[in-house]
Amino acid sequence: MQSQTPVTKPSTVPLAASSAVPSVRRLAAAGAVAAALALAAAGPAAAHISVNPGEAEQGGYTTIDVKVPNERDDASTVKVEVTFPADHPLASVMPQPVPGWEVKVTKAKPAEPVEAHGRKLTEVPSKIIWTETGGGIEPGTFQQFPVSVGKLPEDTDRLVLKAVQTYGNDEVVRWIEEPPAEGEGGEEPEHPAPVLNLVPPSGGGHGGDADAGTETGTDQAAAGTETGTETAAQGEAGGAADASDTTARVLAVTGIAVGAAGVAFGVLAGRRRTS
Repeated sequence: MQSQTPVTKPSTVPLAASSAVPSVRRLAAAGAVAAALALAAAGPAAAHISVNPGEAEQGGYTTIDVKVPNERDDASTVKVEVTFPADHPLASVMPQPVPGWEVKVTKAKPAEPVEAHGRKLTEVPSKIIWTETGGGIEPGTFQQFPVSVGKLPEDTDRLVLKAVQTYGNDEVVRWIEEPPAEGEGGEEPEHPAPVLNLVPPSGGGHGGDADAGTETGTDQAAAGTETGTETAAQGEAGGAADASDTTARVLAVTGIAVGAAGVAFGVLAGRRRTS
């Protein structure tokens, strides 16, 4: 009897399953390309020069940090310029010294004199220039430049601070395109300028603080007056009590003396009668 050799059927893969593998790969590749394009598009916008905080109260003073990132891999940032708007001039612009940087404030003549602390200024700060003296902003890093500014205008809701960034390889990037205002919509430009948004003052501003201080001082003065009056009254009452106590002591001593004298007189009178 002859043995039968089992016949092995060749394995087959369904056509749908075999065609799905290339489709998945193509989708993955397309997704990677789309993600790369999205990152490339978001890169410049995320690395622009900005001011922090981006909001301040109208009519007051504030300190902002001009944040400058380096978006190049082969050069350092060696110079930064920030221009203040001429249509809303500021009376005071005071930069804080930053190690490794030389700072200069240039002035210009405004269209009309600017009043500040009872004076009319015919020249106001128009631009700040930082120039590196110790290596600059290296690739992959950023630098913040603190600046005190004021008095902030009350007739606008933002200040556009145009900036220019210079690299060590002589490349110049101008961050001067005005971005759309909040609520207007629209796309952000390729090189947006830094913006300081201005909001109405809260809590009455500096005037409210002054009024609160005046009221507090008045209350404290009144409390002090009342305390002094009570202390004086207590002093007078204490003085009267002391005087009454002294009088009582004098009368008591006098009574004792009179009583002793009466006893002595009685004793002497009794001896005389006995004799």
